[in-house]
Amino acid sequence: MAAVRGRRYGPAVLLLLTGGAVLRVTLFSDLYLRYVQAGLRPYLIVSGVALVLLGVTTAVLRREAYEGYEGEDEDEGHGGHGHSAAGPRVAWLLTLPALALLLFPPPALGSYSAGREAAQRAAQGVGSFPALPAGNPVELSVAQFSSRAIYDSGRSLKGRTVRLTGFVTHGADGTWYVTRLLVSCCAADATTGKVEIRGDDAPPTDTWVTVTGTWHPRGALGSDAAWPPVLDATSVRQVKQPADPYEKR
Repeated sequence: MAAVRGRRYGPAVLLLLTGGAVLRVTLFSDLYLRYVQAGLRPYLIVSGVALVLLGVTTAVLRREAYEGYEGEDEDEGHGGHGHSAAGPRVAWLLTLPALALLLFPPPALGSYSAGREAAQRAAQGVGSFPALPAGNPVELSVAQFSSRAIYDSGRSLKGRTVRLTGFVTHGADGTWYVTRLLVSCCAADATTGKVEIRGDDAPPTDTWVTVTGTWHPRGALGSDAAWPPVLDATSVRQVKQPADPYEKR
């Protein structure tokens, strides 16, 4: 009887778990930023509420339906086995991903994802960039620093102190990078941006750091030799992972 009841409410439980997981990472925390951009939060909340309501409605309807089936089976003398609308038991496996998201949300993409991806740079020509704000250090994203270092004919980074924040990835021969993943919509379309850091020891992989330093020119503008750009570090400070770990393209 317990197994029959379990299969009876399986679809409703799956809907409730999925809806609850979506609401947990959007309505009650900032964990959704590990997967999608902030602008999609309202749509996720609406989706989560809709799934929860649909789960409750499904549970009520299936309860009424099964009560009707049991009444018919008793009248027909089938002992309650005349219908098999409960569905296959293997369908319960579908609850595992939803339960995992509800209890153990996966972390943001990190060095593993960055290391698997080849360098993908924006298809832009060499040209001039707007002037940087006055004062030092200048807070830049990894993508902003990279674009100016590789493509800016005005050399706006020359003589300026900049500050970058990202997670640590390691390369060959002891090189290390401040790395960020860039997204257009969600984590599924993430691409990698990174800046080689010189002049300071490498922190452990996936450590989040803020690095202050100056641009170290190399290679001809717009060429493969100019990538990845280089920063001569004057300070490296460990920081917490930001609520939104991705940069936007």
